[in-house]
Order: sequence, then structure tokens, then C-alpha cells
Amino acid sequence: MSEMRARIRNIIESLFFVSDRPLNISRICEVTSVGEEEVKQAIEDLANEYRRTDRGFQLREVAGGYRLYSHPAYAPYIEKLILSFDHRRLTQAALETLSIIAYKQPVTRMDIAAIRGVNSDGVVNTLLNRGLIKEMGRQGTTGQPILYGTTTRFLESFGLRSIDELPPLDEFSPDEEVRRQIEENLRSSAVIE
Repeated sequence: MSEMRARIRNIIESLFFVSDRPLNISRICEVTSVGEEEVKQAIEDLANEYRRTDRGFQLREVAGGYRLYSHPAYAPYIEKLILSFDHRRLTQAALETLSIIAYKQPVTRMDIAAIRGVNSDGVVNTLLNRGLIKEMGRQGTTGQPILYGTTTRFLESFGLRSIDELPPLDEFSPDEEVRRQIEENLRSSAVIE
């Protein structure tokens, strides 16, 4: 590898270490004044080196750019470290609401409440404050309710390149036996005594 190519690679690597969000190729070109092909080659070189040397981190393409992530093999150690700090985690209600927004976006608060069966205003506000969702406009109906969708931060947090990488909902559907049992339980609880 030429000295110049190694220098470009090292500069780009340093950018990945300090960036708190994915860096896309055009941004890297802008910062480094290096051509697109050279930047792409440097990114490929870095990713290959990290894989070949089995480093504690990986370079991944997410949310329209590239970012360093810890290697999944070391997750138990990272989890132990993180759990030793006081971090706010998403509640079950927040995860449910975030899932609805991710799969149904753009979606209104009323749509979310209809799916969850409870008012979700507080949870929506929490997700907005954490930057996982955003306002995407207004619905063209009476009252023009706000439409919500996921953000780039959502993609980063869940390690997705785009919303298209969400697993199909069919994977979470109950099988016929479970469905039959749910229907029986609902019928029996609907009987007025």
C-alpha cells in the first residue's frame, strides 16, 4: 500500500472514531478533499483489515453512511460494562410504540393509540425527546394530525441501513393453534355473567 493511500485510510479511520453518527462518502470527500473512488477504497481497506485481524470493532454501513460498532462477539463484556452505568432503557410501552411507528409510518398518535389500545402521548413524547422518531408532516384530514416516522438515529440504534431491513411482521405472528386459543379466551371472557 502506498504511503499516500495509507495516510488517507488513517485520516478516514480517525474520522470514524470521533463521529457520533454515520459518515457518508460525500461528507468524507468534503472533509478530506479526497475523491470518491479513493474514499470508497479506503473504507473497503479498513473494513477488510478489521475483519482479517478480528478487531474488537467493525466498520458497518448503516443509515446511509458508515460507522464503527463494537464486535458482536464481545457483546457480553460490553453489556456488563454498560449495565454498570445508570442508562435509561426503553420501556415495553416505548418499544411497542416504536415498533408501530417503524412498521406503519407515517402514522398519527390516534393510529398508535388504536393499535395499542391505550393513549400513547407520553410514550410518543419520550421517543421524540430521544430522537428516535420525528414529525413527518400532517395528515390531510380534519384536524390535520401530525404524522410520525423513525429517524436516522433509530436506524443507527438498531443497526439498520434502512427501514427495509426490518424483519417481516409474519415472523412475529402467532401460529394457528395460538390464534385459536386467543379467540377462545376472548369469547369466554366476553360472556356476560
